[in-house]
Amino acid sequence: MNSAAPAPRISFDDFMKVDVRVGTIVSAEPFPEAKKPAIKMMIDFGPAIGIKKSSAQITKYYKPEQLPGKRVAAVVNFPPRQIGPLMSEVLTLGFPDDEGAVVLFSPDHAVPNGARLF
Repeated sequence: MNSAAPAPRISFDDFMKVDVRVGTIVSAEPFPEAKKPAIKMMIDFGPAIGIKKSSAQITKYYKPEQLPGKRVAAVVNFPPRQIGPLMSEVLTLGFPDDEGAVVLFSPDHAVPNGARLF
């Protein structure tokens, strides 16, 4: 279990600056160029945001062919980040298991692509 100390307190206004949205993975493929095993994904966040690229170190629990159609949450307002040859446009969210492997965060009921966390 992760024994990290709680993060410092922030204001609600600061939290609201982080734009977390739901999207649907439309394609996924291995990302062998990444330093650590990862999967490249294209995620549809609806018409207002569009389809965005992301990379995630999720290879313990997920295979690329299993991911299309999966709903995920991601931060959509961080600056793009270069990860090897991929310019990642969003930060796909997940939680570490007891061994540190990432489990994707996704809603348990249907919400529209682009719905914002609040």
